[in-house]
Amino acid sequence: MDENYLSLAEHVLTLARRKGADEAEVMVGAGRNFSVSVRLGEIERVQEAATRTLGLRVFKDGRTANRYTADLTPRGLEAFVDKTLDLLQIADRDPAALLPGYEEWPEPPDLQLYDPAVELMTSEEKIERALRAEQAALDFDPRITNSAGAGFSTTLHEMVLVNSQGYHGSYRGTVAATNVQAIADDADGKKRNGFWYSVERHVDKLLEPATVGRIAAERTLRTLGAIKVQTRPVAVVWDPQSAMSLVGIAGGAASGELLHRRASFLVELEGQAVASPLVTLTDDPLLAGRVGSRPFDDEGVASRRNPLFVDGIFQAFLFDSYTANQCGRRSTGSSERSVGGAPSVGTSNLVLTPGETDPEEIIASVEDGLYLTDMIGHGVNLTNGTFSRGAGGMWIEKGKLAYPVSEINISGNLREMLAGITMLGNDLTWSGSTAAPTLKIDRMMVSGL
Repeated sequence: MDENYLSLAEHVLTLARRKGADEAEVMVGAGRNFSVSVRLGEIERVQEAATRTLGLRVFKDGRTANRYTADLTPRGLEAFVDKTLDLLQIADRDPAALLPGYEEWPEPPDLQLYDPAVELMTSEEKIERALRAEQAALDFDPRITNSAGAGFSTTLHEMVLVNSQGYHGSYRGTVAATNVQAIADDADGKKRNGFWYSVERHVDKLLEPATVGRIAAERTLRTLGAIKVQTRPVAVVWDPQSAMSLVGIAGGAASGELLHRRASFLVELEGQAVASPLVTLTDDPLLAGRVGSRPFDDEGVASRRNPLFVDGIFQAFLFDSYTANQCGRRSTGSSERSVGGAPSVGTSNLVLTPGETDPEEIIASVEDGLYLTDMIGHGVNLTNGTFSRGAGGMWIEKGKLAYPVSEINISGNLREMLAGITMLGNDLTWSGSTAAPTLKIDRMMVSGL
């Protein structure tokens, strides 16, 4: 990606101001994407694409409009700017829709977002990784009888942002990922499957393809013979992957958009003990090499570490400039959007600080309960904290994993769940932009479906 996208963005910014915009912002996104999917040793699909997109937001007389284009020719850009400005005539006035004020900020640390090894990988190497991952799953155990496929993908991306407040910035990054889904036949002929993946910015941090395949196979075999259980309240031990889901829900509830709409169970709880004293949860875009890291947000506000919970106390909500203006706050550098899309509040890297307990010790502390490894559905109400999702995992009896369970439901209230975390593991695990350890919630309702 050797084109001068910064000059291009500044050119469009100048056009927009010259044609009548009071303020303007230009984002350019460019990337190259590769993905391969294989099944049973055969290539099913290979996709490779390059994209270049320019987005423009314009502001005039309290109104705002935004559009995007892939036509970056001089004539195309002239017409694009004109059409974007035309949209201002039908836009409603919105006093909160403003560019963030420009602030001088120090050079961010080296976030190690780009790995040249990703760019140097050949298509053959990427295909071979997918094939190796699937074969490792199929070879792991004769009970693995089929595959739903495996894949490998890479992304190279570059982002440039300029605005009429004087801000200009850019960065580039890479992402690589491996995935496998293995299948086994239960005694009654029911198909059971297990999935695993690894995603990182740097190739050398990815799990080996054989490891991804092995874990997918292990998770599949762990479901064989799964049964339902009787409905009752029990302790639930969340494996790190499941705990990441809970972390994501808690991070989403801290959105300034929900604060403005009074649609989060965390409203009016800033500064109060909401979760267990064990819980420290941070949104941190400045972690080197992590998928969610970035030097600035999608409005050009400097990235910063935002504590959400510290020792169980809810610290603050996350804001982009729009929700900050609506709520009388300041942006926390938490804006995210697609090129040309409207900004919204999002998280970067969500990290639940681990504890000091071995996961085996957490399981051993449970006399009768669930070791949660899988969840399905979206039964979460962030307004009142109601939580109810389909689930599966292993049943714990007398401190040991006894047998697999499936077709069950776990339910509770998010505030009570966060407060009910009584143990945290020392096994902090990353998956994409989220990290969590094993955790134990002392009491949740488990229902047989």
